[in-house]
Amino acid sequence: MPNTREAHRAAHQVGNSRWLESLARFGFIGYGVVHLLVAWLAVQIAFGRSAADGDQSGAMRTLAQQPLGRILLIAVAVGLAAMALWQAIEAAGGHQAEQGRRRALERVLSAGRTVVYLSFAWTAGQVLRHADADTAGQQQAASERVMSAPGGQWLVALAGVVVLVVGAGMVFNGVTQRFAKHLKTRTMSARVRRFTCRLGMVGYLAKGVAYGTAGLLVVIAAVRFEPERARGLDAALHTLREQAYGSILLCLVAVGFAAFGVYCFAQSRYRKV
Repeated sequence: MPNTREAHRAAHQVGNSRWLESLARFGFIGYGVVHLLVAWLAVQIAFGRSAADGDQSGAMRTLAQQPLGRILLIAVAVGLAAMALWQAIEAAGGHQAEQGRRRALERVLSAGRTVVYLSFAWTAGQVLRHADADTAGQQQAASERVMSAPGGQWLVALAGVVVLVVGAGMVFNGVTQRFAKHLKTRTMSARVRRFTCRLGMVGYLAKGVAYGTAGLLVVIAAVRFEPERARGLDAALHTLREQAYGSILLCLVAVGFAAFGVYCFAQSRYRKV
């Protein structure tokens, strides 16, 4: 027990450090930039002009190709890693203001965010190393390997259901504006609060549609043994493009991703860290 208390105390000290807070807030800016680039790629896909994957790896490769892009990508990777550390600490013993099941749920959500931010940081590192950072291709290859194993199709289908549920959760988060509880709304003017909440609502709705589509495609890929459908966000955006009025729908999703990117910039200042 003493060792547990000491570990908890050390985590608490790190979690309340100024340097971690500053890096995490900077990480939100990098997170926002990635979403803005995904929005831009989505518009390119909508009009059939994109040569890059319409996901985070495509966005980061696009950033790295710009003047000073690699320097910016290094900064983004550091910020995302700091965000992952912050959420890992929250998952380990944070969310003290919550009680019971609500606190347990928030800690589980923080663990999920830790994985997301770490995957983004890892992808940025792969792009910087000129390694294979084709996230969509890796997801397709991994799905094919798992589906080829006994019971693998069920596992892939389960993973798709999880992603689908995450997408539904994003839509719910956007509709109810539950994300606002993580913001320092009391320090905002009424105008800034309304604008920030609208950005978050539109952003979460768009992300929910995109990730829900990705999850559904993974389930279909597992049922039909079509791993080429299991390409994550990139496949979801291309699938939306193929629907009736797909270009318009995809442009709306792009607007939502752009709104979420700007919302991330607001989080860099107003998020409770």
